[in-house]
Amino acid sequence: MANKTTAEKLATIQKGYTLEGATIELGAAIVDGELHKEAQVRLPLAMMNRHGLVAGATGTGKTVTLHMMAEQLSTAGVPVFLADIKGDLSGLATAAAGSDKLKARTDSIGQAWAGKTYPVEFLALGGDGNGIPVRATITSFGPILLSRVMELNDTQESSLQLVFHFADKNNLELIDLKDLRAVIQFLTSDEGKDELEELGGLSKATAGVILRELVNLEAQGLEKFFGEPEFDTAELLRTAPNGRGVVTCLELPTLQTKPMLFSTFLMWLLADLFEDLPEAGDLDKPKLVFFLDEAHLLFNGASKAFLSAITTTVRLIRSKGVGIFFVTQTPKDVPADVLGQLANRIQHALRAFTPEDAKALKATVSTFPVSDYDLEETLTSAGIGEAVITVMNEKGAPTPVALTRLRAPESVMGPSTEDLVKSSVAGSALLAKYGAAVDNISAYEKLTGKGAAPTGEAAPGEPPVPGGTESGSAGQAGGSQADVDAEARRIEEEILGRPSSRSVPVPDRAPERARAPRAPEPAPAGGGIAGELAGALGGALGGGLKSMVRSMGTQLGRELLRGVFGTSSRRRR
Repeated sequence: MANKTTAEKLATIQKGYTLEGATIELGAAIVDGELHKEAQVRLPLAMMNRHGLVAGATGTGKTVTLHMMAEQLSTAGVPVFLADIKGDLSGLATAAAGSDKLKARTDSIGQAWAGKTYPVEFLALGGDGNGIPVRATITSFGPILLSRVMELNDTQESSLQLVFHFADKNNLELIDLKDLRAVIQFLTSDEGKDELEELGGLSKATAGVILRELVNLEAQGLEKFFGEPEFDTAELLRTAPNGRGVVTCLELPTLQTKPMLFSTFLMWLLADLFEDLPEAGDLDKPKLVFFLDEAHLLFNGASKAFLSAITTTVRLIRSKGVGIFFVTQTPKDVPADVLGQLANRIQHALRAFTPEDAKALKATVSTFPVSDYDLEETLTSAGIGEAVITVMNEKGAPTPVALTRLRAPESVMGPSTEDLVKSSVAGSALLAKYGAAVDNISAYEKLTGKGAAPTGEAAPGEPPVPGGTESGSAGQAGGSQADVDAEARRIEEEILGRPSSRSVPVPDRAPERARAPRAPEPAPAGGGIAGELAGALGGALGGGLKSMVRSMGTQLGRELLRGVFGTSSRRRR
């Protein structure tokens, strides 16, 4: 290796990154300290579902890298999900302005740069931010993920699973925190002590601990994250009318006070997608690419059950056409079993200021294939916007390691204006669907005998306005309600692999139907949970399950499909 000439090293990189299919262009290689724009480094689009890692010290350009990749994925018609923790990624909805400095950089790497906007949908957990509220029901979230949020130990997690089992068995719908609290209070009361004894492994003392943790969650204001309408994860699979993939930005401006909730909620989204999507095999391009920023939050202090569930999801969701990129500081932040599933590596600079840093550097170097670079030196001297890259080629083999000067994003590298974000949210058809919280009859009402609470306030912003918003904004991504319905039909039929339940609207009567209140669904024969579910199911996927629920019968209707995280979407009952 030491005797290779620059020309030989360059030829190795050029040959290794000469690919046949569609690609994500990453940048130009740097060999022996010189930039070579004739040696382009790229990632096969078909290999994006082999997952990846974007790592590097703070300030080295990780967020800009995933920004640049998201733009190209959207252009290729691939929907993208971004955890926008710092708020910088909202700039995708605003075209960047050129400058002499930017032109010099892009010319040097052979990038034909032009400012562009991209179709963006802004979401926020429970409305904590400007985006459209994203909520999940307690039963959908499941006991494993909820235990993670509550920071329960293994014994307490097992006990919580017994509580969920009791609720499932007794048709007690767990929609929000007050439902779960009501079930636990019942089990610890004199009236429910016989039921508690039947659960065996659940002691009254442990139930009391879980109950206190629920009170803590409510005191932190987390109850707004759990409820209805539950977000349909199929919304993440949409494309805009111009064929571009919709970029979904999920924000949480108060991440510093709720890091565990944020990271766990992302795993709920993945788990729900995993349960919904059919097997896809090898595709020319993925159905969705997921970027998980601050990935170390997923794993810090995680239980064995949680880590096992993440590993299983990462391993198996690839065959559903979904790619996951973990974004963090060092590969050591990711457990070995998960790291082994990440075929595409983009490693920004690392710092070695302490003995612990030096140890992490050596561990990082050991995970790369043998190369023509002195990786310890390269990783500590790489500049901002440069990264050491190796990816999986179209034959499933790793490409040569290449120090790369990365391409520049074509939209704003920073936040869009708050007015643009708010107008995008106001113009999104998803606002009418998820904007206002509802509180249907569930475990709390059944156990206390009280009626359902009134519905909550709508999300921030105005009601949807005709005509959409500025070009490239979420309004364009969402379009009219008819556009969303049409896209939902496409997702059900082409991606989820089942007949669509959505009827094609009649144009001259659509306004009347939109204004008219929906009549309640008739209860199916047999009653029980099947009847309640048939009336409650809705959204892009819900209608298709109503007829199935009616045919299930009372006994089968009680059985909840719980996935790898113990999750159970109401849409899948």
